[in-house]
Amino acid sequence: METLVRWTGPGTMSFVAETGSGHAVVMDGAPEGGGRDLGPRPMEMVLLGTGGCTAYDVVLILRKSGQDVRGCEVALKADRAETDPKVFTAITFHFTVRGRSLKPNVVERAIKLSHDKYCSASAMLARTAELKMSWEIVED
Repeated sequence: METLVRWTGPGTMSFVAETGSGHAVVMDGAPEGGGRDLGPRPMEMVLLGTGGCTAYDVVLILRKSGQDVRGCEVALKADRAETDPKVFTAITFHFTVRGRSLKPNVVERAIKLSHDKYCSASAMLARTAELKMSWEIVED
């Protein structure tokens, strides 16, 4: 896996990241740090990447388990250390899974498998942060 992150130049704190798969995203700093608020902060990207990683796993596991999954959201809230490096110290994940006749034990198992086995991002963040999971099912 590769990516290239390029600073957009003097007078900014914006960066353009180009992924190995050919996609681009703009990241920017907060105005108090010299940014212009033109994109997500780099640490927000870490958090949203983690959400994407685990949601991907959950949907895939539910599909493979024969569940009629119609939607999956995961809301993440993170606390960071007060001193540098300001690593994540606690992250809560709340999954809202929509579908028809979803089995609660299968949804719980999918989330647990993602957390314990498949989600590389969660595995890395678990080295500095306490991860807590909750979930709900919405009948579709």
